[in-house]
Amino acid sequence: MVNDEIILRKTQKLKEYTNELRQAKDITWEKYQKNMRDRAFVERYIHIAIQTVFDIANHIISYEEWKEPDTYRETFSILASHGVLPDEKVADYQNMASFRNMLVHHYESVENEVVFGIFKNRLGDFDLFRGFILEYLKKVKKD
Repeated sequence: MVNDEIILRKTQKLKEYTNELRQAKDITWEKYQKNMRDRAFVERYIHIAIQTVFDIANHIISYEEWKEPDTYRETFSILASHGVLPDEKVADYQNMASFRNMLVHHYESVENEVVFGIFKNRLGDFDLFRGFILEYLKKVKKD
């Protein structure tokens, strides 16, 4: 059975990371372009939020003894195949996995427009993920 304490702690951390990003309202596009510290802050917090998503997903997959994913992208297909995520959201989270790989492996060529767009427009994906995971925990507690 999934360790609720671990999942709840990690979902709380995910919420904290996205809240930190949301509170950085002073980071405008102009400021983001000019200030390396602001870019580093946004990139790092998005990176650790994504990594937390993977930690949560892999914890569930491991404890449930589901098929081990071969890639980060496959992680979300596995969760969807077991009803943790809706099928229509899989592509969004697979894109998150691709973005994470770009941040980690191709950091010197990360496009500012892409990162800033995620910062301003896609933080809700993390909130949705938290909601799907919390719903999953409720479901497995009932079973």
